[in-house]
Amino acid sequence: QVQLVESGGGLAQAGGSLRLSCAGSGSIFSINAMGWYRQAPGKSRELVAVITSDGSTNYADSVKGRFTISRNNAKMTVYLQMNSLKPEDSAVYYCAADGIEGGTNNRWNSWGQGTQVTVSS
Repeated sequence: QVQLVESGGGLAQAGGSLRLSCAGSGSIFSINAMGWYRQAPGKSRELVAVITSDGSTNYADSVKGRFTISRNNAKMTVYLQMNSLKPEDSAVYYCAADGIEGGTNNRWNSWGQGTQVTVSS
């Protein structure tokens, strides 16, 4: 069983910054890709950013140049630094990851519980 726990959400003003963290725990042998998704009320969940095990990154066009995804493999943690926030960034942010389970070599994929980000104008 692999768990992902997000932290760092909250309220920010437009133009401000927030940093999200997501830590993995459980029977993890390795982590492949780690990513952040978001879902605003009435909208579908969308990919925000993803980072692979070798550090390659990909961003949604809407956040390029403002958000930065990074990871600390030793801590099994992925981060999302969000700068120049806009009201349209308001959403519940979820982290997701996949990898290999320890002891079984089975693949796993998991989602965090979500953290609310609200940006006021």
